[in-house]
Amino acid sequence: MLEKESSDFRLQALSRWVFDDLGFAGSELAPASADASFRRYFRLSSGNDTYIVMDAPPEKENLAPFVQVAGSLADMGLNVPLLLARNLPQGLLLLSDLGSTSYLTVLNASNADSLYADAFAALITLQTAGAGSGNFLPAYDAALLEREMDIMPEWFLGKYLGLKLSVAERSLLKTLFERLTQVALEQPCGFVHRDYHSRNLMVCAQQNPGILDFQDAVWGPITYDLVSLLKDCYIEWPEPTVHHWALNFRRRLLAHGLAAGASDAEFISWFDLMGLQRHLKVLGIFARLFYRDGKSQYLKDLPLVFRYVQNVINKYPQTIEFSKFFNSILAPAFARARAERKADTEVLGKARNAH
Repeated sequence: MLEKESSDFRLQALSRWVFDDLGFAGSELAPASADASFRRYFRLSSGNDTYIVMDAPPEKENLAPFVQVAGSLADMGLNVPLLLARNLPQGLLLLSDLGSTSYLTVLNASNADSLYADAFAALITLQTAGAGSGNFLPAYDAALLEREMDIMPEWFLGKYLGLKLSVAERSLLKTLFERLTQVALEQPCGFVHRDYHSRNLMVCAQQNPGILDFQDAVWGPITYDLVSLLKDCYIEWPEPTVHHWALNFRRRLLAHGLAAGASDAEFISWFDLMGLQRHLKVLGIFARLFYRDGKSQYLKDLPLVFRYVQNVINKYPQTIEFSKFFNSILAPAFARARAERKADTEVLGKARNAH
């Protein structure tokens, strides 16, 4: 059994539900993972069988979308956790276990083509079999797209970089966000997982990949999940390789009768600028996870996300004005912030060692 801390009332309630109500007394319960939300996960071991228990505080997390989307994805034949038991009032679910080997832990240059081929196949299934899902999924509309990007000025520019934007700079950001929203909304729409990347894809012996963390699914731009996968915030590939994969995926979309832009160039433009929207949002989210939620582990991923932004804005006419501001103001401020954080960490490390 998992050792209980007296102050962790949710863990106590979860343990009572698992051991007493579900009949797993004497089984082992251990932390499995946590994510960027308020959810956390435990692995339940009973003999040779393992299960996952999700803990989602009801006042902070709504389990209804997870349950609904899980059923929809399973109906498409995709490999998602099966819902084995639920206690929705307490925010608890018992799920089948897809294992502990994520794409991120094994991806390398020699296996990437094979693993991504499976991920592309699952994504094609999502976008074809999920074609009727627009009647229950929330729309990835202008309000949501811009609300996501608005996280960046407050948490990344303000909190992390310590910048105070002028009226002109705020206007510049507003114009950029509107342009990126327009590009997103001009794309064909489909089922969007919204976090389709290497931490949420599990390597499975059958029906690879296993797919996790889909509860925020929406109906939106067709390139969103593709760019989440190929311009992953946790692993980087050369841009020519990324664009090669992206265009191969476009050909698969066309072969299935789906709209995918008038040309390769238009599709890549959609793909890159959709990635820019996502990565601007992520800069804000990663900073917010640190300052608001005390999760410092995401700070180490900021440089890659920052680099994704910089690479795109230097290429497209829609972003040329923002690129001047980014390269003259944000890039030096980011370098300073990283240097200051490194210095603070070194001082803290020396203080700890002295004791």
